Amino acid sequence: MSNGSLKHNLRKLAKSRHFLSWSNRSPRRVRQWFKWLAPGLLVKRWLLISAAGMFLTSLGLAVWTGMTPIFYLLQLLKDILGFITTVVPNFISGPLAIIIGLLLIFWGQTRTLNSITQVLMPEGDEQLVDRLLAHRRLHRGPKIVTVGGGTGLSTLLRGLKQYSANITAIVTVADDGGSSGRLRREIGVLPPGDIRNCIAALADEEQLLTELFQYRFKAGDGLNGHSFGNLFLTVMSDITGDLERAIAASSKVLAIRGQVLPATLSDVHLWAKLADGRRIYGESSITEAKGKIVKIGCIPADPPALPKVIQAIVESDLIIIGPGSLYTSVIPNLLVPEIATAIANANVPRIYVCNAMTQPGETDNYTVADHILAIDNACGCRLFDAVLVQGKVPLAQSLIKYAQEGSYPVVLDRDVVKQLGRRIVLTNVIEVDETTGYIRHNSERLAQVLLRWYSRT
Repeated sequence: MSNGSLKHNLRKLAKSRHFLSWSNRSPRRVRQWFKWLAPGLLVKRWLLISAAGMFLTSLGLAVWTGMTPIFYLLQLLKDILGFITTVVPNFISGPLAIIIGLLLIFWGQTRTLNSITQVLMPEGDEQLVDRLLAHRRLHRGPKIVTVGGGTGLSTLLRGLKQYSANITAIVTVADDGGSSGRLRREIGVLPPGDIRNCIAALADEEQLLTELFQYRFKAGDGLNGHSFGNLFLTVMSDITGDLERAIAASSKVLAIRGQVLPATLSDVHLWAKLADGRRIYGESSITEAKGKIVKIGCIPADPPALPKVIQAIVESDLIIIGPGSLYTSVIPNLLVPEIATAIANANVPRIYVCNAMTQPGETDNYTVADHILAIDNACGCRLFDAVLVQGKVPLAQSLIKYAQEGSYPVVLDRDVVKQLGRRIVLTNVIEVDETTGYIRHNSERLAQVLLRWYSRT
């Protein structure tokens, strides 16, 4: 074949789609191979142990048979190598054998790992080594305990799960409105609504699971208005025996990062004393009463904490309180005396994420210091050292929308907060929900700020 025709064929090969695809994939494949050499995967040591085991097994067989097979095998190998080196010089045959051996090792390992990947991740494009690296990183993350409820807590968890799998979400069980309230009254189960939101937020397939758990039936006798997630947890509670075991079983099925725990398994009902002397019973009724809350409590007065909750607090590296409705999501958890005492005694960084906007009928005209004092007074002790406050004022369009509902930005009274002995973490972590127009904490930015503060503390 002439040089001209050879060059022509090579150009055609280079332009072919298959060749280009292979050449584009090769560097990425090589990078994936080298990822297996990254420290902490616990793969290399087991491969070396397997090789050592094969060597010892062969040595044992040789000793057992009096070395005769090894002697003849080595003699045969010597004769074969001697013949090869007479045909091909050793400075060529040696490197050639090494290259072929390395290629066979890479080929065998690649095929093996691809077979495992197809079984473990048949529908995903993510490489197995990437999944292992992420798994190791997340399980080495700090042990974080979050306390709260409602959409605020699930928003926080959505960001934290990107940095650690050692998360414990302590959730209130005082809800008595909506689907949760109906199930509580009709079946007698603890309200699963806030727990449902937290499980969905910590799941790997969060978007799909959130849509599934938030789906509300629009027809059907008895089903109308219920969310699928609430019914799912209710059924699991009946099957497993109680809500704690139902959450644990659901968490395994849904492969969530961390754990979700109810603050107590007692049937807790909130009550609030208002400034005008009224005493309101029921979580949903407190906000609807439209009065200034001067005291809040629960029935029974001192509900016992779940033992796993106290254990998580004792073993934690970071404790985050909030965000969420002050009197109906955050404080109800802290009305469990054992939880408040454990947090107060924890010798780890503790921070409160203050709400960006006031809540009508609950925190009207509240400043940052008012939020802090409300928690201190409800618990009778100081639970946190720092408070995270939104520094940037929301856009005028959002403020008008909130003002029409009687809600305004929470004012930072810096001097009073400092007098209360709290450090201020001033940052910008809010965004406007394009669908509803309401202000929400940005999950990713909030988690980044909290973990940056934790690392510095």
